[in-house]
This record gives sequence, C-alpha cells and structure tokens, in this order.
Amino acid sequence: MIRSFFSSALVLLCTALVETAVFSNITSLPAIPDLSLICVLYLSLSNGKLLGETTGFVSGLLLDFLSAGPFGLNCLLRTIIGYLGGMFNKLLNTEGFFIPLVLGLCTTLVKGILLWIISMLYPSSVILPYSPFTFQFLFELGINSILTPFVFRFLHLFKNSLIIGPESTI
Repeated sequence: MIRSFFSSALVLLCTALVETAVFSNITSLPAIPDLSLICVLYLSLSNGKLLGETTGFVSGLLLDFLSAGPFGLNCLLRTIIGYLGGMFNKLLNTEGFFIPLVLGLCTTLVKGILLWIISMLYPSSVILPYSPFTFQFLFELGINSILTPFVFRFLHLFKNSLIIGPESTI
C-alpha cells in the first residue's frame, strides 16, 4: 500500500506541475484541463475510498501550493471526489472508452456543483463567483470527458505500481 501511495503521489505531482506550469500558460485555452482530477478518479475507482480520499487530499494540497487559489479549496473538493469515486471501487469496467468518458463528465459536473455551492456559501470571500453555466465550464466539461479514457488507458499501463493488489494470506 505504501508503494502504491508514493507512486500515486508522484503521478499527482507530475499532473499538478503540468496543469500549473504548462496548461495555465496556454492563453488560447478557455479553461485548463483537470488532469489531476482524472487521476484521482482513476486511483479512487481502482483502490477504494481510503486511498481515493488520501490521493484526493494530496492532489488538492499540491494544487493549493502551486496555484493562486484559496488554500484548502482544492483539498476539500478532491477529497470529496476521491471518496465518492472510491464508493464505486471495482464496480465499473474502466477498460473501454464510453464508461470513462461518462465518469469524467460526471466527476467534472460534481466538481462544478461543489464549487458553485461553496461560492454561494462564501460570496464575499476570496473565492471568485463560480457558475457552472459558462462557456469555460462547458469547455472544461468537454475536454475532461474526452481526456478521461486516454488518461485511464495511460495510467492502466502502470497498474502494478498504482493499484493495491489483493492481500496475500500466509
């Protein structure tokens, strides 16, 4: 389990760096694809609630350190999403194209709804008013949905390091 956690943390660090250093500097993108969210979804679907919420928290912590957003917001969002994804541990076949596409769509919708609720609860705080009814959110929804099957397929290549195997009995 320790090896899986550190391998997952390394993957999340790489995706957070790509998001904040590369994708955020492409000015022609209306919204940044959320690769770390997709990775948290994959890890939680493959390993369950405990590792899902843990990797969600680590992913959020990395993004909070690397971005200019309010500290703790990404931790909260990704911990919730990691836990929710872990509830469907090994119930869904993520090998194909359509199921991961729908999972990416649903996960981005959950992220958008959670951000919208938080921005409604704290209207005068640092959180910018967020609306899931904008072109930027629709672009993020579309690009995350399209990228999810490809990211799942890529991460599946490293399943021996990322997925916790069944416990061996001695």
